Amino acid sequence: MRPPLDELLDTTHVVSLPLVSRFRGIDVREAMLLEGPHGWTEFSPFTEYADPEAAAWLAAAIDFGWNAAPPLLRDSIPVNATVPALAAADVPATLARFAGTRTAKVKVAERGQTLDDDVARVAAVRAALGPEGRIRVDANGAWNVDEAEHAIHALAPYDLEYVEQPCATVEELAEIRQRVRYMGIPIAADESVRKASDPLAVARAGAADVLIAKVQPLGGVRRVLSLEAEVGLPMVVSSGLETSVGISMGLHLAGALPSLDFDCGLGTAALLAADVTDAPLLPRDGALPVRRVVPSPGLLRRHAATQDRTLWWRARLERCWELLEA
Repeated sequence: MRPPLDELLDTTHVVSLPLVSRFRGIDVREAMLLEGPHGWTEFSPFTEYADPEAAAWLAAAIDFGWNAAPPLLRDSIPVNATVPALAAADVPATLARFAGTRTAKVKVAERGQTLDDDVARVAAVRAALGPEGRIRVDANGAWNVDEAEHAIHALAPYDLEYVEQPCATVEELAEIRQRVRYMGIPIAADESVRKASDPLAVARAGAADVLIAKVQPLGGVRRVLSLEAEVGLPMVVSSGLETSVGISMGLHLAGALPSLDFDCGLGTAALLAADVTDAPLLPRDGALPVRRVVPSPGLLRRHAATQDRTLWWRARLERCWELLEA
């Protein structure tokens, strides 16, 4: 079901939420919330994304708010901590925000930093989690193949669960996967799935062992479930740094997947210094419940975006809605 544009616009609230620390080059996260007949939903593509890419995020928001969610196979989802590209000394305080998590995803290959910075950060995470903790690293496609091979060798002593998007292209992922196969470190694909015109290309090319599934950029819960049925690789459901409303969408996907072999990257509300609900989806005992989220009217008012930004988001929604209609 796709509602009329006026119906969507009548329900919108645009918020601007501060982050605990700088992440993805931003200090504030903007998002548009909408209320459909099946509950609250979120449209929050990052501001630099062009309309054709952002339209998939709107399709996901409409799917979650205007259609019933698929049946759940589980009602609790284990999640990982997310460690931004911060100084090693700041790692313990960041991990403390993710209560009870046994897995950490560590950002590496940050512009302006060095491999030594990455090694120090990952070493600090290993020291905090102990030998039984699980560490995955995410380079966001910043390395070429040779750089990726060198970095993986440097980070391997810290017992990596997998390396996420070490290189930008599918061809590079396939090559680095072959180069490090003997090390037994899996390669995960994120941008090569969610930003691709053909999300299945990475699997056909033998370029990844694991797929990172972010429900908004992939077009919604039902769309990802259909991809999972075709791709034949394990999925890790992750967040696009959403509010608890958007994270709820990801939790419903994780709850409906036929199998869930990895902890999911859905604990990112812990990276927000404010949220839209009095009951935010923060990890407890390393997990999150699968539930809908209802924003607090007071928090929507307190964190409302400026009028200019609200008009910008409404115009963006209109353009994306027209793309979906076309």
